[in-house]
Amino acid sequence: MLEAGAPSAVVPYGADQTLFVVIDRRDKATEIRIERSDLEATIGELVAGCFNDPIKVISFNTLEHWMKDISTEIAGEIKARCDIDGVRLPDYLSDFVESHT
Repeated sequence: MLEAGAPSAVVPYGADQTLFVVIDRRDKATEIRIERSDLEATIGELVAGCFNDPIKVISFNTLEHWMKDISTEIAGEIKARCDIDGVRLPDYLSDFVESHT
């Protein structure tokens, strides 16, 4: 458990980083948020099936204090990569891509 005033290992104090949060549904009642610091790795993990049922992807910057729902951009990128590679969109991503494109 993090203590008040103790910096998080994911977001160093004062760091200018853009982080990506994947909101994933484990089951109908449970959602978890998984933070990543690399967009390419985040997309790769989505395509590789590392998430059960992704709902949304949000980016935020720790220094500039902004956040943005990038689910539409991520869904478009996943669809484009599948089209370029000539592979079918994985079933576990079909709901995510359909709801954000």
